[in-house]
Amino acid sequence: MSFVDALRSRVRFGKFVSVGVVGAVCDTTVLVTLTQLGFLPEVATLVGIETAILVMFAVNENWTFADHGAADGRSLLGRLARSHGVRAAGSLTQFVVFVAIFRGFPLTVPLAGVNLWLIAAKGGGIAVGMVVNYVFESLFTWRVHRD
Repeated sequence: MSFVDALRSRVRFGKFVSVGVVGAVCDTTVLVTLTQLGFLPEVATLVGIETAILVMFAVNENWTFADHGAADGRSLLGRLARSHGVRAAGSLTQFVVFVAIFRGFPLTVPLAGVNLWLIAAKGGGIAVGMVVNYVFESLFTWRVHRD
């Protein structure tokens, strides 16, 4: 199977996006909570990204890519390490897009004590980073094109 065919799997992509929604909720919840506690949005978004990476890896490991990769502990730790390395590109993309939107267009859209612009900027970063992550996770973490 070519890597293009592997990436075009609608079922796998749908699962990946579904898992991404779970990650986005975790990520955004951490961002909003930490900014409400006084953390800088840039720091809060980095903590949120790491939280989401761990949650999404666990779900992807057991659902999206459950039929890929050996089940032993060493292989699992290897995939987790690769996932972090691979997601570095998507995480950096997400962070840069978030900062560019949030700081580049300094708006305040308050609702119930929360700046909705913070959430919109986060959503923009997540959307762009998700595409990068899907490609890299599929090809390097779970190596779906090798089946």
